[in-house]
Amino acid sequence: MSVDLGLRNKIALVTGSVSGIGEAIARKLAAEGARLMVHGRPGQAEAAARVARAINNESETDADVQLADLADPAACAALIDAVIARYGRIDLLVNNAGISPRADLPATDAALFDKIFAVNLRAPLLLIRAALPHFRKQGGGRVLNIGSINAYCGEAALLAYSMSKGGLTTMTRNLADAHGQEGLRVNQLNPGWVLTDNEYRAKVDEGLGSEWPSRIPRQHAPAGRIFRPDEIAHFAANFLGAQAELVNGTVFDVEQFPLIGCNPMKADGF
Repeated sequence: MSVDLGLRNKIALVTGSVSGIGEAIARKLAAEGARLMVHGRPGQAEAAARVARAINNESETDADVQLADLADPAACAALIDAVIARYGRIDLLVNNAGISPRADLPATDAALFDKIFAVNLRAPLLLIRAALPHFRKQGGGRVLNIGSINAYCGEAALLAYSMSKGGLTTMTRNLADAHGQEGLRVNQLNPGWVLTDNEYRAKVDEGLGSEWPSRIPRQHAPAGRIFRPDEIAHFAANFLGAQAELVNGTVFDVEQFPLIGCNPMKADGF
């Protein structure tokens, strides 16, 4: 028996929802009856339209599209404004958009650091800031930040990315504490290794070969495989649903082993 998550007719913005985890979350929320603003970067109009069409064809709700470069501070407020202009309110904000260039310490200069932090940490802050007056007017709202298991330490080649996700964790807890009495709920998912299209291509580019998802060593994937985006979306919908309305400031790891059991060196290339 399915459980009603209480998301019907909720207005949701999912950033970075043209593929991967973001697309899976958008589709799951729509399947639960939410109305969606699909977001992509400029240049992703076709991909964003594809996701919106799929939602409109497959669910009893509706989806629209807004493109915005979240590296531009002004674009964050404009994106929230677009949601309000289209739907009249915003109930759910999922900060999923992020970039993860591979770079270790010698390769991480100021420009790369600023680029990663602009999208992965500053943009979520500015989006929540822009949405806050609307949440206050409505008596509350729900934010879900999509972090990463890398927030706890990260890999050598994901230095600035890992730092940005650590900052996102602090922001999640800070805002939940600061604004919980206003009805704002801010939580975070830290997914482990997820088989998105981007991750697949990245590992192929790194030389692992096209069949790498079927060859992952058990020390990196005890279950014999890594997560699918729809499995992350399941947790996202539940954290945004009515039965979790009291949960606030929680950072939940969606991982298949305790962190102390993970080999952080990945010396075998995976």
